[in-house]
Amino acid sequence: MKFSKAVVKYRVPILILTLVLLIPSVLGMIGTRINYDMLTYLPEDMETVAGQNELLEDFGKGAFSFIIVEDMPNKDVAALKEKISRVDHVETVLWYDSFADLSIPMELLPDRIYNEFNTENATMMAVFFDTSTSSDVTMDAIREIRQIAGKQCFVSGLSAMVVDLKDLCEKEEPIYVGIAVVLALFVMLLLLDNWLTPFVFLLSIGMMILINLGSNYFLGEISYITKALSAVLQLAVTMDYSIFLWHSYNEQLTKHDDHKEAMANAIRETLTSIVGSSITTVAGFIALCFMSFTLGRDLGIVMAKGVILGVIGCVTVLPALILILDKPLQKAKHKSLIPNMRRFATGTVKAFPVFLCLFVLLIPPALYGYNRTNNETYYNLAKSLPDDMEYVIANSKLSEDFDIASTHMILIDASLSPKSVRDMMKEMDEVDGVKYVLGLESVIGSRVPEEVLPESVTGLLKSDKWELLLLNSEYPVASDEVGAQIEALNTILKKYDPTGMLIGEAPCMKDMIDVTSHDFEVVNIISIVAIFLIIALVERSVSLPFILIAVIELAIFINLGLPHYLGQSLPFIAPICISTIQLGATVDYAILMTTRYKSERIRGQGKKEAVRTALTTSIPSILVSGFGLFAATFGVALYSKIDMISSICMLLARGAVISMLCVILILPALLLLLDKVICVTTLGMKKGNKTEQEVLLK
Repeated sequence: MKFSKAVVKYRVPILILTLVLLIPSVLGMIGTRINYDMLTYLPEDMETVAGQNELLEDFGKGAFSFIIVEDMPNKDVAALKEKISRVDHVETVLWYDSFADLSIPMELLPDRIYNEFNTENATMMAVFFDTSTSSDVTMDAIREIRQIAGKQCFVSGLSAMVVDLKDLCEKEEPIYVGIAVVLALFVMLLLLDNWLTPFVFLLSIGMMILINLGSNYFLGEISYITKALSAVLQLAVTMDYSIFLWHSYNEQLTKHDDHKEAMANAIRETLTSIVGSSITTVAGFIALCFMSFTLGRDLGIVMAKGVILGVIGCVTVLPALILILDKPLQKAKHKSLIPNMRRFATGTVKAFPVFLCLFVLLIPPALYGYNRTNNETYYNLAKSLPDDMEYVIANSKLSEDFDIASTHMILIDASLSPKSVRDMMKEMDEVDGVKYVLGLESVIGSRVPEEVLPESVTGLLKSDKWELLLLNSEYPVASDEVGAQIEALNTILKKYDPTGMLIGEAPCMKDMIDVTSHDFEVVNIISIVAIFLIIALVERSVSLPFILIAVIELAIFINLGLPHYLGQSLPFIAPICISTIQLGATVDYAILMTTRYKSERIRGQGKKEAVRTALTTSIPSILVSGFGLFAATFGVALYSKIDMISSICMLLARGAVISMLCVILILPALLLLLDKVICVTTLGMKKGNKTEQEVLLK
């Protein structure tokens, strides 16, 4: 009570302090680096990651791109190559004339090398940068190369994708937030009982969102997915807490003449309810932190922090705003558009056997679709981008004109004999889908001793420690075919050089597939166990956690099963995020209804009347909360051109509606069916375990 009275007393200083905190928060938000490279979230101890680091540290080569130039004479291409080589952080540019200054006749260069770098109207050069794939200076270099070459130039490679993705995200993100705010505002105006309250809610939540985004500065950097989703999710998830406080305040006004005293009591009551409610949501986000693929930790920390700040804002900033604006708020009241749900609740209770049958019938197709969807996710990051993006066009030309779908890099011990290298390359050439392997040995052939070559030539592909080979593949990144190819290539590589490393986008993607498949299982188990324990403690019951989680898990199975039946393929990160976020965010609906059912049974109500009352009183709050989450995410899902963001938002929007329906229709049926079990296994409910006849006789 001391805390709530202090909030009321110091409401003006609280608002002033919050406004002051917004200044460093905005600066922190601007200063937080955004990471657009998903591969950087792989565990550091993986060979592909270690190989990338070794390539950069020892060899001086980091990011890699193919540049396709169309309809340009060879002499102009040579001039273009020279311009590109002078761009800051371009380490090496390889074209077929890179070896033309050899002290050997040009005719000794194999025709295959020339043909692989040229088609009838296009030529291709390979560019290495001395910085990492997603560093700011690499992105600047990509932009400069595009500017130098003009419309005849197409830059492929992961760095080019990162540049295009960054530009698209920066363009879309302000619109995401705008859409989420407008649609959430529309839902609140429609479903709440006050025309002004939704604007106050948004002001309070907006301040907490800015503070959350600003505090990310101390994390160093966050992913673009986290940045794109965090504001939208924080708005959607913490809107409930504001609604709880508002309803509690209005209830207290009927009991107290002094609005300050009413607010103090409302804060005390709301704090108890929203702390219990928010713990499950925080647990869902914290579960993401246990992923080996550290994007989960990135999203989990930021969102858990956002929920905690949302709770703090709800019991400090929002009460201060409501008290200061109390007079206009009281004048802006109107009748709620949500009708009395007593008749609907009565019909639902009467028809509970139908919903029990529905529950049983939905499980097999939902579970089947859920498992199939998980097997049909895609990992090719390019697939999540619009077709008109420059990187996607460049990749298409690389595949169509040069029959190259992915490029691997191979680091081998520099002391390995040229004969062993040639033998290894010959074996690799015979692996399915390998177009060619390019190295010093393939360029100069066996007729020219490496010793006679100048260092300026050997330095292109060799250092004191490593020799670099490039391998072009006909198989696209993240496909089953390239996965099998990588395994075959690794077997050959380790035979000749146990210390050798196969790196590049496709090998990293293969590691990502292996890591995230394991992560999906781990995160699911952790989130379910954590939320099970929270419900068990909150409800003081052994049986209720099973019932509540079963209802929400069915909603998750339906939500994630629908893409299979609709013929949709999801980006790999979507099912992992949704399974935990939907459980953590929407199990509150079930807890709200169950808590009221419990209290009615303890008071001596029969099971049907207890469920009917719980349903009647809970539906308005569930509708506002569920439609709020739906509104904040659905518009973003429709607008975003980035499939990874669009898919996650669509799943969240659909998941909110499905969870609402499951809680409103199926949970009451399970409570009626298992009433005796619940009463026996829940502390304090044995005295409420009466039949309907006993209640009537009483």
